[in-house]
Amino acid sequence: MTRAGKAEQLEPGLRRILAPNPSAMTLHGTNTYILGDDTLAVIDPGPEHAGHLAAILDAVTPGQRISHILVTHSHIDHSPLAPALSRETGAPVLAFGDSTAGRRTDLAQLTGLGGGEGVDRGFRPDRALADGEVLRGAGWSITALHTPGHMGNHLCFAWGDAVFTGDHVMGWASSMVSPPDGDLGAFMTSLQRLTRRRDRVFYPGHGDPVADPPGRLAELIAHRHARDRQIIAALRDGPADAATLTRAIYTDVAPALHAAAMRNVIAHLLDLTERDIVTPEKPPAPDTRFALR
Repeated sequence: MTRAGKAEQLEPGLRRILAPNPSAMTLHGTNTYILGDDTLAVIDPGPEHAGHLAAILDAVTPGQRISHILVTHSHIDHSPLAPALSRETGAPVLAFGDSTAGRRTDLAQLTGLGGGEGVDRGFRPDRALADGEVLRGAGWSITALHTPGHMGNHLCFAWGDAVFTGDHVMGWASSMVSPPDGDLGAFMTSLQRLTRRRDRVFYPGHGDPVADPPGRLAELIAHRHARDRQIIAALRDGPADAATLTRAIYTDVAPALHAAAMRNVIAHLLDLTERDIVTPEKPPAPDTRFALR
């Protein structure tokens, strides 16, 4: 296993530094990537941690300089260190936008839904990146791909036939989709977008590189379709709220993780509502019961 704070060479022109923030949601910690051999792009600086900042700066050798700071999305395990790194290096912070950028206004207006776990509310990039925008440094170019779903402002970054996928695609777990910041319909559309690319490798925000991107994308799409079927099957017994459905469906998950699992169930219920498969008995909220149409 990679040791936190140690720069690890992944392939020519690419290194990874693991942040010291392991948890049930981050696995061993956040992957901070350093791209380039001369002018450097830092992708996902990570949580606000002085030791991790020092590790990133220590990885810059004489003759190198950090020219770009790229953020896939503004959850607290990915973006909070960006301002400090920018102050130390003078490099701009680049992302799709602040923590509300790309979020559906109708989801934001849902009363009592909660959500927004782990959002870096004060995040403000120095410049917003457009979908498809290309950034260049000495010997490298990278393309911003807007991939909302896990969060409205989520970007993936394509580097040739490799993609830095943030929390959208990981090998060790499926992504959490937590309304109002997460949107399952957008998440599935973003998965389909990556499917059309046929890349060599994905470098995720947590965990090891994904060596079979088409296979992993197919697994994630199938997983979400299977979850839809489980929810529909459970609702055949009668209307139920998200907590009841979570207990019925996530029988192999520790109860301590049921709160996070319920966020995914709510995301599925909202998506099934939009597709006219289920209907809520009242405006969506954590205690709202849903029924099959």
